[in-house]
Amino acid sequence: MRPQKSIMYLAFITALLVALPRQTVAGEKLIVYTSNYPLTYFAERIGREHINVVFPAPPDVDPAFWMPDSDTIRAFQQADLIILNGAGYEKWLKMVSLPMLRTVDTSRAFKEKLIFTEATVTHNHGPKGDHSHTGTAFTTWLDFSLAIQQAQAIYEALSRKDPGHKGDFERNLKSLKTDLTLLDEEMTSMTTTHPEIPLVASHPIYQYMARRYNLNLKMVLWEPGTEPGKAEWNHLQKLVKSHPASWMIWEDDPLPESVKRLKRMNIESLVFSPCFSRPQQGNFLSVMKQNVKNMALLFN
Repeated sequence: MRPQKSIMYLAFITALLVALPRQTVAGEKLIVYTSNYPLTYFAERIGREHINVVFPAPPDVDPAFWMPDSDTIRAFQQADLIILNGAGYEKWLKMVSLPMLRTVDTSRAFKEKLIFTEATVTHNHGPKGDHSHTGTAFTTWLDFSLAIQQAQAIYEALSRKDPGHKGDFERNLKSLKTDLTLLDEEMTSMTTTHPEIPLVASHPIYQYMARRYNLNLKMVLWEPGTEPGKAEWNHLQKLVKSHPASWMIWEDDPLPESVKRLKRMNIESLVFSPCFSRPQQGNFLSVMKQNVKNMALLFN
């Protein structure tokens, strides 16, 4: 065999071996890799003791703009199931290939409901570099009715992979759906009382929430841990002249100075966390319950 053909053959075999599923034995737990914390929580609730869920993104990095290293990508490729958010969430997918039969795009079922954004401002999330929010809005789970569909996709994938525990998965899904439905109903009931209230969000991540719960919401590009510059404050002042918001929704606790300056503009602050990463306290459900409680301040 010629050297060049030999190298190509070895490269092909190596790629094939990487793509092959991990060999499991009877009674061994499925290894499930996820791309953000909401999916991790859903998978943990549905699979419980029958699966091992791995969410490898570092806690101090936004998973939507994280790039896994080669070892982590290899671990994704060898997992029994790969649970993705879809809707353009996983930017790193453009640079790697994953085994299609073991990869689950949890937003595929509602792809016709995805929202395209046209914001072109580039900004920074810390040491990982600049990015923009142009493209498909990806924070799908903040519409709790879509979160239920994402949980359903995880249930179906687990049931196909491990049909022996389908009954357990189904019971666990029912419990999760009940929790998500209660959140959805509470948000719907609360926001329909005053849908005309003008609101501002500090970051363009609330598109699905705004649509589902009929919020009169405009979004800017601020970071909670960074003092807005003069241009940002000027933009907000112009915005509230035509959109007289008295509340700003933040993705995390804002700087005290930002809160004080907003108050001088008669704008109060509240947090509605998207819960991209595992919280230091509680879990996805407890964070969302607190979010809904925070939102109730707007409609009292």
